[in-house]
Amino acid sequence: MNTIKMAAIALIVAGALGLAYGSFSFTKETHEAQIGPISLSVDEKQTVNVPVWAGVGAILIGGVLLAFGGKR
Repeated sequence: MNTIKMAAIALIVAGALGLAYGSFSFTKETHEAQIGPISLSVDEKQTVNVPVWAGVGAILIGGVLLAFGGKR
């Protein structure tokens, strides 16, 4: 399996996951302070929304690469 086909399959899988889940969340530590033995930190939970057009576009580009990428 060549590199173009592997990239095409990865794009199709990523696009399908983007459409299925729609968003993903992660925790980011933003502020930290240490005053003597006391340690303070602030964790922010952030959510990134994946647009529908990005998921569909990834699937379409992956399909085109899979269909026509290996032909010369």
